Amino acid sequence: MKNQYLLIFSIFLFFSCHQAEKTGEVAEQLPLQYDLDFQPNILWLVAEDLSPVIPPFGDNTIETPNLSRLAAEGVCFDNVYSPSPVCSPSRAALATGMYPTHIGANHMRTGPWFMTDVPERVLNGYASKPKGFEHYEALPPEGVRMFSEYLREKGYYCTNNAKQDYQFRCSVTAWDENGNKGHWKNKKEGQPFFSIFNYNVTHESQIWARAKDSLWVDNDMEVSIPPYLPDTEVGRQDVRQMYSNIKQMDHQVGEMLKELEAAGELEKTIIVWYTDHGGPLPRQKRLLYDSGLRVPMIIRFPNQLFAGQRDDRFISFIDFGPTALSMAGIEPPSFLDGTPFLGKFQRQTEPTNIYAAADRFDETYDCNRAVRDKQFKYIKYYEPEKSMFLRVAYREQQPIMRELYRLRDEGKLTPAQALWFRDSKPGEELFDVVKDPYELNNLADDPAYKDKLMELRAKCQTWVTSFDDTGLMPETELKEKMRPGGKELKVVPPKVSVEDGVAVVSCETAGSTIGFKINGTSSNVDGWQIYTKPIKLEKGDTLKVVGDRIGYRYSEIIDKVID
Repeated sequence: MKNQYLLIFSIFLFFSCHQAEKTGEVAEQLPLQYDLDFQPNILWLVAEDLSPVIPPFGDNTIETPNLSRLAAEGVCFDNVYSPSPVCSPSRAALATGMYPTHIGANHMRTGPWFMTDVPERVLNGYASKPKGFEHYEALPPEGVRMFSEYLREKGYYCTNNAKQDYQFRCSVTAWDENGNKGHWKNKKEGQPFFSIFNYNVTHESQIWARAKDSLWVDNDMEVSIPPYLPDTEVGRQDVRQMYSNIKQMDHQVGEMLKELEAAGELEKTIIVWYTDHGGPLPRQKRLLYDSGLRVPMIIRFPNQLFAGQRDDRFISFIDFGPTALSMAGIEPPSFLDGTPFLGKFQRQTEPTNIYAAADRFDETYDCNRAVRDKQFKYIKYYEPEKSMFLRVAYREQQPIMRELYRLRDEGKLTPAQALWFRDSKPGEELFDVVKDPYELNNLADDPAYKDKLMELRAKCQTWVTSFDDTGLMPETELKEKMRPGGKELKVVPPKVSVEDGVAVVSCETAGSTIGFKINGTSSNVDGWQIYTKPIKLEKGDTLKVVGDRIGYRYSEIIDKVID
């Protein structure tokens, strides 16, 4: 059954994964072309739960000197979107270059990143789960890897600090360092690096977790409240807390810039600052409106190349991994859903749409899909009988959410706020996001927009049928596909043969990566080296090898003593 599933999945992938995103308009001249005469470092600085509410993107409520510096010395990207309005599916897309709905990573969550080791830890004070739910890992098609493996094979020192919430267990060969101590400074002299640093301070949870801390903004600072949120003192205070957290994150970015400058790495590094999905407030995170999907992104190139420019091309998180490979001079695999928007292998055409999905969030099921062009957003609700607002226990810790409940119960919601609390969904929504940026005026029933409705409806349908959309099947069926018979898939232990001091290693599990260490160590701090060619060994050496694949349990570790 496992082999049949993998074969079917591969066939779907081969024939369809390019249909939706890899079509677009031919560019007369490729934007932001560059040709560096050195191998650049690549640094991702990732803030959590944040919409474009900073000065480089037009919101001047607070000053962000370090982000404003990056913007002045780099390029602001105005049309960047997550394919999911919540973190774990978003990270699955970032790590693999695939849509979450393509690889079974669409529900929030499918399982903790440490899976069978401590299967309940993720639920300890963090999130609840549906009754009878059992964890499982997303299972991408054969050949899909965490893209950092390709960079390591190219000689990059790869680190992650520290979030690894991918909907699957992190590959043992993905990073040289992975954890709170992971840092590019531990690389060899002259070695290029790819590093990720995650800034949790702007996360949704920090609205209430830091509520009693001293604000980085004035206690009575004037703030603008979106019309779908309560303009009360409770509401304003949570919005102030959001801006205060942004100030702290900006300071942390500044500390990283100082480290790069002190180490002489700043002008050798492509810095990519972005956020993992839209904002932390109610009706932002978890919804398919732009407030949940659209993110700010700034890229600073070495020596301030393209300084001060803006780029309005459509970019999705599925493009980030392929673009990092392209920046490093590595051609991305053609079967990925995403395509590189920069670098040596920059795409020749630009997509005219972005796509996104929202399914289960913790204990609450839903099924929605969206497609957007530069002016209009279409949302398809597959379960319109459910209320528009679906409760998520985790979100109810936020005071502004409880304030919305109070206003609802007292009959004091404004029309804009009440839209979220409708007893049912409209089936379809269509918004002119230029005229109606808060997406409050549904045009789906307006005859004047019939052609646009039909166009985007067709594109949405093409997208969900271009691969086996894993959100359009019952999750019990999805889990059976990911874990046939309810059993965790496991990589077959690698085989090692040694002749004349040279070890050749192979693994029968298709799509697996082999990691190795010599004498219990490796050339990096705590990661496995990636096996790409026969290994020269000395008498008395101990060779350790392991096989791994996304969605599988890594194999037993094999020890081979060279005699």
